[in-house]
Amino acid sequence: MKTFLEGYFKLSENGTTVKKELVAGIITFLTMSYALIVNPSILSETGMDREALFTGTTLAIIFATLLMGLITKLPIAQGPGMGLNSFFAFSVVLGLGYSWQFALTAVFIEGLIFILLTFLNVREMIVKSIPKVLKEAIPVGIGLFITLIGLKGANIIISDPNTFLSLGDFKMHSVWIAFAGLLVTAVLHSRNINGSILAGIVVSTLFSFLLGDVKLPNSLVSMPPSIKPIFGKAIEPMFTSEGWDKIFSVDMLVVVFTFLFVNMFDTIGTLIGVVSKLGLTDEEGNFPQMKKALISDSLGTTVGAILGTSPITSYVESASGVASGGRTGLTSVSTALMFFLSLFLAPIFLLVPAAATAPALIIVGLFMISSVVKINFNDITEGLPAFLTIIFMPFTFSIAEGIVFGMLSFAFLKVLGGRSKEVTPTVYIVSLMFIVKIVLDAAKLLG
Repeated sequence: MKTFLEGYFKLSENGTTVKKELVAGIITFLTMSYALIVNPSILSETGMDREALFTGTTLAIIFATLLMGLITKLPIAQGPGMGLNSFFAFSVVLGLGYSWQFALTAVFIEGLIFILLTFLNVREMIVKSIPKVLKEAIPVGIGLFITLIGLKGANIIISDPNTFLSLGDFKMHSVWIAFAGLLVTAVLHSRNINGSILAGIVVSTLFSFLLGDVKLPNSLVSMPPSIKPIFGKAIEPMFTSEGWDKIFSVDMLVVVFTFLFVNMFDTIGTLIGVVSKLGLTDEEGNFPQMKKALISDSLGTTVGAILGTSPITSYVESASGVASGGRTGLTSVSTALMFFLSLFLAPIFLLVPAAATAPALIIVGLFMISSVVKINFNDITEGLPAFLTIIFMPFTFSIAEGIVFGMLSFAFLKVLGGRSKEVTPTVYIVSLMFIVKIVLDAAKLLG
């Protein structure tokens, strides 16, 4: 078995081992396992069965992550996008008043369109068209973004009505749990000890238990909830007139376009950010597995809709596995295996609190900002778009928005600065798409 894994994933060639890949997969799982709690919680607001959503979410993650690991052989996990599930629940269903079956139909259509665009190389062309300076800025923005996620999850940074954000209350256990894990992780990493990130998570979880914040479950093993309450009520409408009679409505077009837009650039941003840390990108920031990665994402979204989830996207938390030594698709396979086990061992895996995963995200954020030194901030037509890309990701809580304003500012500054030759035709087309999206959003708010 070890020989097969070595040959299929080319472990030695990538400077890794089976043990490193498995540990990296576990770390990726731990840092993104919150999706098993958050996604069902958000989507259940639409009336969908919460327990069935747990199973559907888990199965969708397993399928999409296995695709990424086995087809592209990249250490990137996939799952329902957090911003996309909020749009699904609060805008499409609760806002526009459509059924969750309608929303799933929109996701299914989006997946089919993504598959078509990927085979026509449109998505790959868009990725390749992103200016090199923005490809350097994207990992930095993602690093700040996931650091903010970690700080917020541990209540080190909290919302404040007067100052927007402020330092959390140090009386809260979560703050000390996170700092304890961060200290352990940093010290072990400084001593070049493998598995430092996982060790930090384990120490934080044990600390949580000692403080009484984590309690042992009554049962360690349980059967997964049935998916039938969603699967049975979603599939038939999706493939009959009930699900398709509104596909040419303006609302459906807007919903599908929004899903397409956010999902495409969330995935592109994550892929560029994580893969750049693997050293697999060329001088322009592109990588050979790009098309396969986009196909995995497209198929994941389509099957995910059938299983009852919002659009699937590549998870930025995959960077935690990469930072701990993950280099190949075996990391993704390991992550998928952990999610499979979570179907039956959910009480154990769900013991890990958000504060215990915060140190991993903060450390990964540190690792990802290193490419900032490659950006030429002396040239404002390069520096400002890079800066906007970086700051918009954490401040808008969206990778996609960072790319939007980075691309738009790049195009406008180059053209108005008399350097239009540096802007490719694809950048013009994508920028026009962004402008249309902004106008549609503004019209929706005014209307």
